[in-house]
Amino acid sequence: MTASRAATTSVTQWRNWAGNQQASARVARPHSLEELASIIGAAAAGGERVKAVGSGHSFTDIAVTDGVRVDLGALPGPVDVDREHRRVTVPAGMTLATLNALLATHGLALPNLGDIDAQTIAGAISTGTHGTGAAYGCLSTFVVGLTLVTGAGEVVRSDAEAAPEVFGAARVGLGALGVLTEVTLQCVDAFTLRAHERPGRLADVLTDWPALVADNDHCDLYWFPYTDRVQVKTNNRVPADDRPLPGWRGWLDDDFLANTVFAGACRLGRAVPAAVGPINAVSARALTERVYTGRSDAVFCTPRRVRFTEMEYGLPRDAFPTMLGELPRLVEALPFKVQFPVEVRFTAADDIPLSHGYGRDSVYVAVHQFAGAPYEPYFRAVENLARDLGGRPHWGKLHYRDAESLRPVYPRFDEFVALRDRLDPHRVFANAYTERVLGS
Repeated sequence: MTASRAATTSVTQWRNWAGNQQASARVARPHSLEELASIIGAAAAGGERVKAVGSGHSFTDIAVTDGVRVDLGALPGPVDVDREHRRVTVPAGMTLATLNALLATHGLALPNLGDIDAQTIAGAISTGTHGTGAAYGCLSTFVVGLTLVTGAGEVVRSDAEAAPEVFGAARVGLGALGVLTEVTLQCVDAFTLRAHERPGRLADVLTDWPALVADNDHCDLYWFPYTDRVQVKTNNRVPADDRPLPGWRGWLDDDFLANTVFAGACRLGRAVPAAVGPINAVSARALTERVYTGRSDAVFCTPRRVRFTEMEYGLPRDAFPTMLGELPRLVEALPFKVQFPVEVRFTAADDIPLSHGYGRDSVYVAVHQFAGAPYEPYFRAVENLARDLGGRPHWGKLHYRDAESLRPVYPRFDEFVALRDRLDPHRVFANAYTERVLGS
């Protein structure tokens, strides 16, 4: 029996977190780099395809395969903490939640995070997952070294000096260049955030946003459709955790209200569409101001148990007033109701070829719909608006773009495709998604 067959179980059904993507495939659980390389080599020889799958938090079909689905959970890897240089090397299949806990025990933290921590490190960086903060790029900008196994079964260890072209591109690699097995991340000393959440008005945000972004380390906005109301969330570094959120308040706001009650409101809105507007109005006006301090990852990340579908676009930052200013008209024209708030975040430019933030400071606008509710006309209308403004779709969020339309907005698109041709000449890591967005 070959190594690949020994590590492969029977065909199993897989679905992503949102439930909108699913596939049947054999599952391979390699226990060594050599076994992983053997699995990939056998697939290439047999004309099969391979996909490493993380936590399933992408809404696109980027992780879908009918070939071999690789589960990296059994693959051993280093956990090496270099406290002096504030660097950590960990298995790429580790979740962000586990990483955050590990870093905290060593007095370290990632400089920035998104609002959930369930993703694997490999999945998060491969799709360009990001947080918010005018001075911070996506999570991939914290990567200073990585190891991947290519479509030829070669193990490549890369950083800014060793195989720099691989390192540069694989930080946001869409799973198209190889299977990431370990990642080295540049961290910072652990820090405390002061969170300030308050209600506001859409008109004020559309005019005051430059100061809001410039004056805060991290800024997040939520607009409630069918209202003129927004929620403004800012996080700033402070020296002491002197205003912790009481346990009951955290449970009430972030668990009960944000998940249990919100899920009930979404189910009601799905059953009675006419109720969505009033529900949003009540929700927006029920928001109260909240100020608290906490460990950085605990403030950045909150539980998300209400299932939804999502599209997110990164745009040149100065396109923000046009983009958000047009959304009320767009939403009103839809043949159904929008149940979720629209989220807005800000990031700094970076130099990663397929990062949404390549070469420009960005604003990200994310639109959602409750699981099971219609979304395609909404998402397509938002995409048309974003595309006209030079938008780049988040690789892990739903979108309808293809290689022809993406090439003009990514100056190094052809450079990435040429590297894919070299690292995966037999398209072992291809699927319908990569063929659409990168070309076949």
